[in-house]
Amino acid sequence: MKSTAEQLNISVTDYLEGELISEIKHEYINGDVYSMVGAKRAHNLVSMNLAAILYNHLRGKPCRVFGSDMKVGIQTATDDFFYYPDLHVSCEKANNVHFNSEPKLIIEVLSDSTERKDRAEKFYNYRKLESLQDYVLVAQDCQRVEIYSRSQAWELTLFTQETDKFSFDSVALNLTLAEIYQDVEFD
Repeated sequence: MKSTAEQLNISVTDYLEGELISEIKHEYINGDVYSMVGAKRAHNLVSMNLAAILYNHLRGKPCRVFGSDMKVGIQTATDDFFYYPDLHVSCEKANNVHFNSEPKLIIEVLSDSTERKDRAEKFYNYRKLESLQDYVLVAQDCQRVEIYSRSQAWELTLFTQETDKFSFDSVALNLTLAEIYQDVEFD
């Protein structure tokens, strides 16, 4: 009799069907499934500020902003990944009602438990999406926005001052750190 648990791989179909009935969200990495954790107040405020800004900016345009309940699927000849980014913008037609596969902007709000994965694994895999133009990492415990753009060979552009003005070129949006961090209190 075995005393250790066996890890079982599940199919993409089983994963997607399971997510429809699960009370918690899971990310999918080539057959392995990982549960998602909750977020702090600052994380939620930053996400909501960005969602509101993006929603208003995209109103009447063909692109839509999606929150952390909509997956991004990355499927290649050898890999299948499904992540729940904090925010993403996609202009694709609704090919699949459960996930988007052609985002042009992905935003992750960093937390202690996700930062390493957001910077490494997710960034590596998101870049496999030909549609992706901007990958943005936003700190929740200080004013810091990192933008990685395909047009800049994925080189970092960093913003840390409240008055810093920058843009998400993928959606032609200009903004400041003050807008992103509105109502966020730092320790």
